[in-house]
Amino acid sequence: MITTDFGVGSPCWLDLGVPDVDAAAAFYGSVFGWELQSFGPDAGGYGLFRLDGKTVGAVGRLTEEGARPAWMIYFKTADADATAQAVQQSGGTVRAGPFDAAGEARMAQLTDPSGGQFAVWQPGKNPGLESVDKPGTLTWIELYTTDAATAKEFYGALFAWQTEDVPLPGGGGAYSLITPSGAGQERMHGGIMELPAEHLAGGRPYWHPVFGSENCDATVARVTENGGSVQMGPEDAKDVGRLAVCLDPYGADFVVLTPAS
Repeated sequence: MITTDFGVGSPCWLDLGVPDVDAAAAFYGSVFGWELQSFGPDAGGYGLFRLDGKTVGAVGRLTEEGARPAWMIYFKTADADATAQAVQQSGGTVRAGPFDAAGEARMAQLTDPSGGQFAVWQPGKNPGLESVDKPGTLTWIELYTTDAATAKEFYGALFAWQTEDVPLPGGGGAYSLITPSGAGQERMHGGIMELPAEHLAGGRPYWHPVFGSENCDATVARVTENGGSVQMGPEDAKDVGRLAVCLDPYGADFVVLTPAS
């Protein structure tokens, strides 16, 4: 369960990088009911996605050379500079920063040793997302990686995450559940899954968000009606709920989940 009482290592922000902000806002508005609050040309078109008056994410134009459209997950840190240094010392890469964002937060764009991209958020005036764990908001995060053991070691050292492996059906390996340091199982916020490189977008590991839905099938219908596509599902996952892996019109992936009651 993701909450807005963000602890160190908890997902606290996410934004979408796309070639066309307005078109992306129209798509997600149709799918989830989000409204775009743009910061205007001076901010490079960056803006907030809001639902019922609360921030649930953000969006901006792609700025990194060679980057594909994707969602970026930000994890809370008490010290973005120290975290960036620790990433480098652990074999990862600092792609950008650390830098201050108009006093809202100090952040850095990072890459783990296997190539999975993520970011960190040291709160300033802005503690992070205002609404989570509801329909139309972030409810879970996942890392698809070619090396789950290395990922668990890296992120465990970086954020002191606790992980618990759960066998996948049919002998398909394990799914590693993530809990923030010192928190109980009720604060689990994501998972790590190992997959072959050929099953990964671009052949490299990546994080993606899971958004809640009151009706997975109806949400997926809106995805396809508005130019998106479905990679998997909708299907029922025992003790999890009904879910589907979707792509927006630019190829950024996300999961839609109606949790099990």
